[in-house]
Amino acid sequence: MNYQHQKLAEGKWFELSLTEQLANVGSEVERAIDWRNRGNKQYSQLAFERALELLGLTIDDPKNKFRLKEPTRLYELLVDYFAGNNSFGSSDKLWHNYFLGFAYAVRQGR
Repeated sequence: MNYQHQKLAEGKWFELSLTEQLANVGSEVERAIDWRNRGNKQYSQLAFERALELLGLTIDDPKNKFRLKEPTRLYELLVDYFAGNNSFGSSDKLWHNYFLGFAYAVRQGR
């Protein structure tokens, strides 16, 4: 598989905590939302794909094997929001607020 985040896919991603992983996924989701709101569908799509790639690496991380409920559900909800019919009624604000907690926790840990 061709990864956009090649170094992370080679194992560096697994060195991060689940909180750090989800904060990084959130950064890509924020980019996807920002580009979509600016009218650049191509950049938005690329950021969305990067978010899914990182989320896939998170799901594949052996240390998360007993905590897969949230990342797998998150994957489903993101696909529904960006590529589906938004059946779950997500919003830009909801995603911002969801990922803000992970970013805040990572910043507090430094």
